[in-house]
Amino acid sequence: MPSVRGISAPPAKGTARAPLAPKPGAAVALGLVLAAGALAGCEYTYDDGRAGSAQGTATVAPAPAFTRDPLQQDPVSEAELGDWVSRALPGTTGPVVQADAGLLAAGEDRLVSSPVLDTGTYILSIACRSQRRVTFTVRTETLTLVDLALRCGINRENVIYMSTDSVLTVRVEARTAANYAFRVHRL
Repeated sequence: MPSVRGISAPPAKGTARAPLAPKPGAAVALGLVLAAGALAGCEYTYDDGRAGSAQGTATVAPAPAFTRDPLQQDPVSEAELGDWVSRALPGTTGPVVQADAGLLAAGEDRLVSSPVLDTGTYILSIACRSQRRVTFTVRTETLTLVDLALRCGINRENVIYMSTDSVLTVRVEARTAANYAFRVHRL
């Protein structure tokens, strides 16, 4: 009966040994390293279907935002108040039912009441000019409609609805000298 030897015969002189086969774990690791290197230079892009998102368009960095000149927020005098109000609150299409503007000293507050306003929808436009915020509080006899500390230099419009005929009371407060302007017009 033939037998199989566990050890092969020594190689003859002048013959080379066959190279060893790589281990499967090393082959897998080498494949992962090569795949990661190939993917490192890839960029993922897609088309989200929105207009203007064409492939290959370069993104432009936004222009630097310059800070506002703080001197532009100093209050204007009474003589310049009309010009400032016309720039801050440009014309409106609806009839104006109440408007006021003025100059407040530091720590001063002003209370202005409107005539009786009919039930309906109105737009309240407010603006201020100061180094600090100015607080606007708008109330009816029973309800506070707007309570806002407005950062000056930003105009604001609020839509208010009057469910009954009411008088609006507008209270304007400032910690530092400030100009204020507000206007109520029917929508």
